[in-house]
Amino acid sequence: MASSSMLILLASLTIVLFVSPTVGTSRNSAGLLGKKDAQTAGFRVTLKHVDAEAVASSNFTKFELLKRAMNRGKKRVARLNQMVLAATDTSGSPDGDLKSPIHAGNGEFLMEIGIGTPTTTYSAILDTGSDLIWTQCKPCTQCFDQTTPIFDPKKSSTYSSISCSSDLCRALPMSSCGSDGCEYLYSYGDYSSTQGIMGKETFSFGDVSVPNIGFGCGEDNQGSGFSQGAGLVGLGRGPLSLVSQLDEPKFSYCLTSIDDTKTSTLLMGSLAGLNKTGNSAVQTTPLVVNPSQPSFYYLSLQGITVGDTKLPIKKSAFALKSDGSGGMIIDSGTTITYLEESAFDEVKKAFTSEMNLPVDNSGTAGLDLCFKLPSGATNIDVPKLIFHFDGADVDLPAENYIIADSGVGLACLAMGSSSGMSIFGNVQQQNYLLLHDLKKETLSFLPTQCNQL
Repeated sequence: MASSSMLILLASLTIVLFVSPTVGTSRNSAGLLGKKDAQTAGFRVTLKHVDAEAVASSNFTKFELLKRAMNRGKKRVARLNQMVLAATDTSGSPDGDLKSPIHAGNGEFLMEIGIGTPTTTYSAILDTGSDLIWTQCKPCTQCFDQTTPIFDPKKSSTYSSISCSSDLCRALPMSSCGSDGCEYLYSYGDYSSTQGIMGKETFSFGDVSVPNIGFGCGEDNQGSGFSQGAGLVGLGRGPLSLVSQLDEPKFSYCLTSIDDTKTSTLLMGSLAGLNKTGNSAVQTTPLVVNPSQPSFYYLSLQGITVGDTKLPIKKSAFALKSDGSGGMIIDSGTTITYLEESAFDEVKKAFTSEMNLPVDNSGTAGLDLCFKLPSGATNIDVPKLIFHFDGADVDLPAENYIIADSGVGLACLAMGSSSGMSIFGNVQQQNYLLLHDLKKETLSFLPTQCNQL
């Protein structure tokens, strides 16, 4: 039986710069935005990819942008795995000293926020893999360079410090009590860190202002991982994150293709819901809790289909183990999907068999599986790829997993192998509206043209 496949059109060779492949099948989009409800702090935020300027200047092809993002992502993947290893290490410190927990940090998307009264605007890194909201603050004993002025809490009429007995202070992984109230230390896996005073402040998102948001006023911020913004907005599942601090703890985002000149979208609170009339294209799966890493959005992946074949992957490959290792998270800050090694080997074997193209072993693309394109080819057949989550079969469009460039003569699988936790990356998420509902403990997928939201 011929395998199910989709058609990818390659860029015309007469075009100097590569245009992203298009797929013969189309995805339906729907009107999804509800009316703004100030009481539940519903608001919309524009997300900008960190390579947006490179896309606008047309200096990079989609293939090159993917390689740039992957180079950044290698540090993040190592950091995420380091977090799991640290959480599962039961040996303890021989001298009894406590070690500061590490967090994901960094990311691929920036969001614009306003802080204080009067409002000062900043660009902050969006991170679904950590919780703390923070920005650099005066007086700064150690701060990295940022394009906007450093926030001065003394000049804001709505700033207040947080007491050491507050719930937010107690929620910090590392804190102490000082003369100015609750002091924090938040460390990241690449030895970056932020240290300072916890405060409450009015945050502005477009034309919506939300008072009394707890955040870190960082006076000692070290490392190179945050220079793209003036701080970070954590959207994890813990009590310190922005989504947890809102009255209605849910959010959705819709990511455009990595080479799209249009921005992506983040919807918070009351604006984050799907349309209430129902949509058969919506796929919903439970969020799984990992006590060792409670901030991560874990999913229960049951299997993977390539073409017409559900792959013979052992259930243990994606299982969340009792010590907190393994499992799969969905992460906006990781570029491509990484699968546990034995599972990726099956995917690689299936694509090698189904693509009907010679494998490229040069390693020039930096990806684990690439194919040589025939000279003069204008399209290629791509086998279907379906991720079978608990209660949700996500049938990905071809451009979400095959990146083809006629200029370099390669078509590559935008996935890789992981020695531990699996990660569902943002290339696979593009052009889906992804609704995270912390009350229902669910994640919903809805195919959507994100550049039209």
